[in-house]
Amino acid sequence: MADILTLTPNPALDVFTSTARVQPTHKLRCGAPLLHPGGGGINVARVLARLGTGVRALFPSGGVAGQQLCGLLEAEGVAYETLPIAGSTRESFSVREEASGQEYRFVLPGPTLSDAEWQASLDFACLHRPGARLFVASGSLPPGVPDDFYARLARRLAAAGVRLVLDTSGPPLAAALDAGVHLVKPSLRELQELTAQPLATMAQREAACRSLVERGSAGIVALSLGAEGALLVSAQGAWHAPALPVQVVSTIGAGDSFVGGMVFAFARGEDFAAALRHGMAASAAALLSGGTALCQPEDVARLLPQVQVRSLG
Repeated sequence: MADILTLTPNPALDVFTSTARVQPTHKLRCGAPLLHPGGGGINVARVLARLGTGVRALFPSGGVAGQQLCGLLEAEGVAYETLPIAGSTRESFSVREEASGQEYRFVLPGPTLSDAEWQASLDFACLHRPGARLFVASGSLPPGVPDDFYARLARRLAAAGVRLVLDTSGPPLAAALDAGVHLVKPSLRELQELTAQPLATMAQREAACRSLVERGSAGIVALSLGAEGALLVSAQGAWHAPALPVQVVSTIGAGDSFVGGMVFAFARGEDFAAALRHGMAASAAALLSGGTALCQPEDVARLLPQVQVRSLG
């Protein structure tokens, strides 16, 4: 059994390409596409596998796109288990406009899961949990899946003594926090939506994260702040790391690499500051690659010493 399991309820075959300029009504001639296996949990598993951690990705799969996704994971050497579904795995399409450097991301909703399929997905995930030290659930929920899916998963894993790391948004995030998770990674926008506060200052952001910890919603809150870096808050303290100045090729997959880097460090028994340092290095490394190529181990190792982590007391 793998040390770490990841669950991706709504996986995707990621397609990334570029065009000179995005214009309405015109035919946009694109470059050769890059294909990657995608979806939050799958991306985290790819990062962990590259960093040398035992991991297995769990996800529902169907259709030709699902078969392609599995083939890409096999090519990367990522262990996985799939639950067959009637619908076809979605595709996500991202385009980089060469004239401006801007990225345009087109995300399809994914196949609608029947009640039997999403219930089976939940049972499928929990069936694989014996022996796992950490369980990472990440990404959006496909149509047909109730908003409390992650909350149900959190309760079942907690009852089995398995720590859940969660990265999602909207009502599924709010419901899961009501159930309680080990670690949650909201963006600043997602935390603003949860708290209905502007969170303009670092002190306000730290206080909002600390409130989640104090009420038992999360043991650890890893708040991603984009160009301002990231904030890590637990009952033991709070730490901030500024973003590294790197040449950005694509921002896609940076958040998943951030989670993967942190989980890698925590799985090795590293402390909070070290986990934040690994997350920031992996996130910055992901910015150097196009599409969802994610971070490369050699880039993570090179950037790691450059990450500055400050304790907020």
